Order: sequence, then C-alpha cells, then structure tokens
Amino acid sequence: MILDIARLMLFPALMAFAAASDLFTMTISNRVSLALVAGFFVVALAGGMAPYDVLTHVGAGALVLAVTFTCFAMGWVGGGDAKVAAAVALWFGFAHLMDFALYASLFGGALTLLLLQFRQWPLPFGLAGQAWLARLHAKETGIPYGIALALGALLVYPETEWVKAIDLAHLAMR
Repeated sequence: MILDIARLMLFPALMAFAAASDLFTMTISNRVSLALVAGFFVVALAGGMAPYDVLTHVGAGALVLAVTFTCFAMGWVGGGDAKVAAAVALWFGFAHLMDFALYASLFGGALTLLLLQFRQWPLPFGLAGQAWLARLHAKETGIPYGIALALGALLVYPETEWVKAIDLAHLAMR
C-alpha cells in the first residue's frame, strides 16, 4: 500500500516542484535531483526490481547526465535542468527515454517560442511588481526548461512500469 502511494505520488510531486521552482526562481535545487535519485532506489528496491534492471536504469541516467552536462558546459541548459533530466532518465530507463526526450523537446520548443513572444510585449503595470514575472520577462534571462522537462516526464510517467504496477483497486478500497 505505501509502495503504491510512493509510486503514485513521489515522482509526480517532485517533478511539479521542479517545474514550479524553475518558473519562480529560475533554479532547480540539487535537493530535487537528489530526492529523485534517492526515491528511485527506495522504490526500486522496495518493489523488488531486479539488479540488472536497476543497472540499466542507472546506465540511462548516466548517459543523459553525460549528454546534458555537455550541453551545460556549452551554455545551452542550466545545471539544474541537466541534473533533473538525468534523474528522470534514471526513473524511466531506456524503455521510455526517447519518449521523454521527444516530449521534453517539444514542450521546450513551445515554451521557448511562447517566452520569446511574451518578452516582446511590455508587462502590464499591475504585473510589473511581481519579481518572478519580471525576471521571466527579461530578455537576458534564459528559459526555465525545468517546466518542459516536468511536462514531458509527467506525460510519459503513466505509461511506465511504475504506474502499471500500482494496484488501483486495492488503493480505492482503502
């Protein structure tokens, strides 16, 4: 029962927090990535994931970490985005990695276009006093890509074995 609740709530809650954090502060705390990694190992071990499967998930996370840190070194993404993407890859493994990458890329492109357009207009007077909105509106500010990562991850998550393993009938009876 507790394992099912963890499968159902932990990953989505952390992804929502990462998106909100990136939107409001343009940063994603290392604690979010560390919680995702720790949560993966707790849920995987408690759920009886085979050691080989754990290693393939770790391999997917390591691959994404290498790619995204290269992007970070080039100045294309933030460090928090790179770490969150790798942590998501750890949860998804290779089975859902390409779906996640596709959705995150599509959401990221749409978010970028939306923000570029938003930054062309002046902020209404009533909203100009909101520090987070002014920061988001500033042309020199980057794109809070954590939002796109979270949307992509939340779109893919229901298709994973994590969710398919949940005994919804058992949870509904409680």
